[in-house]
Amino acid sequence: MSAETGGQQANGKDGPASAAPIAGIGLIILACLCFSVLDATAKYLSTSLPTLQIVWVRFVSHVVLSLVLFQVWKSPQLLKTDRWGLQIIRAFCLLGTTIFNFLAVRYLQLAETMSIMFAAPFVITALAGPVLGEWAGIRRWVAIIVGFLGVLVVTRPGLGGLHWAVIYSLAAMSFFATYALLTRKLAATDSSAGMLIISGLVASVAMAPVGLSVWQAPDGVWEWGLLIATGAFGGGGHFLFILAHRLAPAPVLAPMTYVQIVWMVALGYLIFGDVPTLTTILGASIVVGSGLYILYREQVKAG
Repeated sequence: MSAETGGQQANGKDGPASAAPIAGIGLIILACLCFSVLDATAKYLSTSLPTLQIVWVRFVSHVVLSLVLFQVWKSPQLLKTDRWGLQIIRAFCLLGTTIFNFLAVRYLQLAETMSIMFAAPFVITALAGPVLGEWAGIRRWVAIIVGFLGVLVVTRPGLGGLHWAVIYSLAAMSFFATYALLTRKLAATDSSAGMLIISGLVASVAMAPVGLSVWQAPDGVWEWGLLIATGAFGGGGHFLFILAHRLAPAPVLAPMTYVQIVWMVALGYLIFGDVPTLTTILGASIVVGSGLYILYREQVKAG
């Protein structure tokens, strides 16, 4: 689906607008998979490479891959925007999310960073009304709260001492909530490819001095491959994220990000050998249940 087609369907010009949120939900679930793989890759690389170097290469490879994929030299109009201020602010919000999240996973377990990042749907849903005019109803708020309770069952915060690095996750969550709202706002007027490239380009330029100053040569083809892959996972995830926000309101998509905990549990088992406990399975089931309820409600509306 092209960016322009997505915009038309969202507005009901080229297809049933009522069906668009369902497609948006599917896209946000795939985006969360990309983000989960990105976090796992960054955590793996951070044991041998500086975090800020990983952040910089993630955005540089993001830009290079995007330019090649969309062949911008043939369609420069993709980068056209009349809202450069919002685009730049959004880019720095994405950069802030990435920096602080990568710093957090360096010191904390993935489950710990998740428990804080998953406060973002509350912030997004609460601000979507006054900022975007997209007000959440009581059913949606209940689904968000139930989903968050499922996350708490998995992560069980407070059972041990808080690490000082939780401040990184709090910062990442705040930046991400703002980024999500700006994505929804800009998706109404700007191309998906342009939003993806502009955010990566601004972040790449801003991080270049720091990234070069801490540069450490990767150890062989494997680490080089993983470094470049961070751009593919990050850029691909955010492209899907943008498309999703063309098709569905922020309050519909925000609670669906809880599904990321399922991806995290699966990756933790496959990559780091973390065997899920019964409470993890229970909590993940609650999260999936809340997401399925939202999907059901959107299908009822579409019908």
